[in-house]
Amino acid sequence: MEASIKDDLRKLKDSKREIMRFMMGYKFALDEINTKINILQQEFQFVHDYNPIENVSSRVKSPESIMKKATKKGIELSRSDVKKTIKDIAGIRITCSFETDIYRLSTMLQNQADLKVLDVKDYIKNPKPNGYRSLHLLLVVPVFMSDRVEEVCVEVQIRTIAMDFWASLEHKIYYKYNKEVPVDIIRELKESAESAAQLDRKMEKIQLRMNKLKDQIGDDEDLSEILIDKERFRLPTNFTLNRMT
Repeated sequence: MEASIKDDLRKLKDSKREIMRFMMGYKFALDEINTKINILQQEFQFVHDYNPIENVSSRVKSPESIMKKATKKGIELSRSDVKKTIKDIAGIRITCSFETDIYRLSTMLQNQADLKVLDVKDYIKNPKPNGYRSLHLLLVVPVFMSDRVEEVCVEVQIRTIAMDFWASLEHKIYYKYNKEVPVDIIRELKESAESAAQLDRKMEKIQLRMNKLKDQIGDDEDLSEILIDKERFRLPTNFTLNRMT
């Protein structure tokens, strides 16, 4: 009797250890992707003098949340079935400045040789019926453990600031109404999503105009730099720049 109890306790302990190791695989996969994003961010800033990424956040679903989703989907609570069926256990959300940044960053991630692209869902070109916009990537990340290599799926969501703002508020509204949102509010939410998309497009046009102006002026023509650097150019102290007419 006593031996049987000890065996059961040992099995339970081993089960907990395996569950923890299972969850650690997703945590390590997020670490890998976050490192790649950080490298791209710093390299892009150095090469292009521009940072397309505004914010990065990541999370791993709790075991309770995974079990709840597995039960809802009607799958067995085994690690293999959960891993095969639930693809958003590990998730990263990247907020970019402009729509073009989203596609640029998506291409850079998909070109990583050690990442496998499982799926791409473009809800920017094809918004959901409620107005939701975002680009979703399912990436398979190799995680090198002490005794094996685990291939772990990570969902990457890439949005603009406006898309993220809308999605956050829409999520709060749906939970407040327990997903029973009045029809008129659903209509207004969809209209707000379109307004946010128009704002994205307008701000990007402004940025493109500013880039063209910067290219026309050129670094050597920057008048403010000349004023700041008068000593180096040995200009007289009474030197002034007259506007050309």
